[in-house]
Amino acid sequence: MSRFFGEIRQVAYVVPDIEAAMDHWSRVLGVGPWFYNPRVPIRNYQYRGQRYEPHNSVALANAGSLQIELLQTRNDVPSMYRDFLRAGHQGVQHVAYWTEDFDADLARAQAAGFTVCMGGEVGERGRFVYFEDRGEGAAALPGTTIELSEVAGPKGKMFRMIREASEGWDGKDPVRPFPDLSKL
Repeated sequence: MSRFFGEIRQVAYVVPDIEAAMDHWSRVLGVGPWFYNPRVPIRNYQYRGQRYEPHNSVALANAGSLQIELLQTRNDVPSMYRDFLRAGHQGVQHVAYWTEDFDADLARAQAAGFTVCMGGEVGERGRFVYFEDRGEGAAALPGTTIELSEVAGPKGKMFRMIREASEGWDGKDPVRPFPDLSKL
């Protein structure tokens, strides 16, 4: 995938208890600070072409240049996260590539045979899609799902802020609120 989008920028874990996961990552692994949103404001969410209203809690922190995402689903709407959990999994569910040219990168991936399964928007110019992880041939994605995430707007500014907060983090204030994307 790197020839399409560059380096992997995020590894995301679906967890059963996000508060316990943040505590473990910060206290045991020294990763933080965590920026936590108990209800991510997702707009225009779709799963397999149908609209739903997901309630997901997310925490973000950096380990060097790699962003770690912890995600807990809070309702039972259809999603690739729910599919992952129902298959008996927990842990790494997806890796994300970031783009400032979402339309071109999405078109290139689709031309190569990748099919969008799930997507939505977080903030202005913060679209995201997850590619289908079933199938055969070049577009088959066994195991971990691939996300393409637009970072051309406030979400990208927030991601930079999170990375900068991790640089030289002293372990204090391990959990912090998400910034208001409308003010970035």
